[in-house]
Amino acid sequence: MDNRREAAREICRNYNVTLSSEALDVFASILVPFKALRGHELVKEGDVCNYMYYVEKGLVLQYYKKGGETVTEHISHEGDMVICIESFFTQTPSSIIATMLEPGLVYGIPYHELRTIASRSFEICQLIFAIEERSLIISQHKADSLRHETAKERYKRALRENPEMVRRSPLHHIASLLQMAPETLSRVRTQVMEERS
Repeated sequence: MDNRREAAREICRNYNVTLSSEALDVFASILVPFKALRGHELVKEGDVCNYMYYVEKGLVLQYYKKGGETVTEHISHEGDMVICIESFFTQTPSSIIATMLEPGLVYGIPYHELRTIASRSFEICQLIFAIEERSLIISQHKADSLRHETAKERYKRALRENPEMVRRSPLHHIASLLQMAPETLSRVRTQVMEERS
């Protein structure tokens, strides 16, 4: 329970939510630790996403398939939450796949148990709201960036806002995430490095 309680504390800190000791214990009690190897699929295509995943250690890729190609939706690392939002909240099959890019440890927050404890605790509802709010803001920022920014601006934003993700992720996934060809990413990276030197 100690590791789960510490993970619960970390999640609350990351989302700026303070839970009472009792609510923290209840939240910690539903966390499910998963040690996963590189390549392990947390969510398979067509499966219902039954967990939100808090990344304690590792790198998680979320992607979907389009016309035989893999399209990167999101890349998460330590301190991030991995959610296939529509599947999780509607309990319907997911078109998004979540897989480990690095071996690591994630804590699953199960859908049914979360709903049960939320129905009894306003504090837990506040935590869920904070998680959903940040997820929506991240999605909005991504959409705005793709609509309004050049390839170079998108890459510079990724470097500024998420340098760890850029440093650790395979380049083809970063290119896909930023919606540019790998050749474009290579050119943009060179330009940015020259600007910094």
